This record gives sequence, C-alpha cells and structure tokens, in this order.
Amino acid sequence: MSSRLHRLREWSPLLPLLLLLLATYWLNQQVRPLADHPADNKRHDPDIIATNFSATTLNTHGVPRFLLAAQQLEHFPDDDSTTLERPHLSSLYADQPAVYTSAMHGKISSKGTEIFLHDEVQIVRAPTSTQGARTFTTSYLRLVPDEDLAETDRAITVKDARNTLHAVGMRFNSKTGVVELLAQVKSQHENQ
Repeated sequence: MSSRLHRLREWSPLLPLLLLLLATYWLNQQVRPLADHPADNKRHDPDIIATNFSATTLNTHGVPRFLLAAQQLEHFPDDDSTTLERPHLSSLYADQPAVYTSAMHGKISSKGTEIFLHDEVQIVRAPTSTQGARTFTTSYLRLVPDEDLAETDRAITVKDARNTLHAVGMRFNSKTGVVELLAQVKSQHENQ
C-alpha cells in the first residue's frame, strides 16, 4: 500500500498540468468557428441590391450607346447573375431610330453579354421621317446588345400604324431594322 501511495505522491505535481491541458483543449473547442454546412454553399443570396438603378454604356466616341434602368437590381455571387425588376433598355444609334425595350422582369447573364426579359415584354422602335413607330410585344425576349439582336421563340405581335402581325418566334436586328418572323405568321392590314 505504501508503494502505491508513494507513486501517487510522485505523480501529484503533474495532476494540475493534466487538468490545465484538459481545460485548454475544452476552451479551444469552444472558440473554434462553426464548420461550413454544405447547404450554406448553395445559398442564392444577393450581395448587391440597388433601387432605381441606371447605367450608361458609351460608344468609342464617348456618346451614349445603351441606357439601362431598373426599379431594382440584385446581383448574386454564387452564379454571378443579376436580376432586374421593371427593366428598361434604350439602344441609341447615330444613323438609325432608337429602340426602347422594357419588361416586368429580367436577368443579365454572368458575363453581361445577354439579357433575358420576361413578362409583358415590349420593344418600341422610334419613328423615322418615312416610317411610323413599330411596337413588338411578347412574353419572353433574349437580347444580345453588342450584336443589336433581339429574339424570341414565343408568340409575338408586331404593330405599326396600319399593320398588325402575329407570329411565333422572331429575330430582330435593332440597328438595321430587319425583322424575321419565324413561324405561323398572320397579317392584318388596315386601310386609311
């Protein structure tokens, strides 16, 4: 019995060190940051929100080329996309009439090269000295502003002062004014 008591006395100075080591380990576990949960990486939260947003893109001569405005803009870092509420895009040309495009909702691609518009989409090509204004309405539109291209695969209505055209699918070059209706074209002409 005395040998056990002797060993216990030999180890007794190490007992406070052992308790200190255990307390340090416990404290370290308490102050560590929480591990990322896999669900956190899949969150789609905006990092930028702007209301009454507007931006201007200039051409090589410093003249406005595009004007983009929206009631609200939200950017999402997980997929680098941008959503727009009530977007309006104005395409301005030196030698052609301006083209104004609007919708209820929109999304800009991650590289900013495409704009996708949804719900109550409308394009208005301003009148010229020889031609009246032309209005296009559809439910969906894909825009490639740098190529002056607007296209849809949905039903579209094109109106001017005397004509109404209905079709499914369209490609429109806003710089040249060339409209290509893709299928099921029906035309109505009004005499004045």
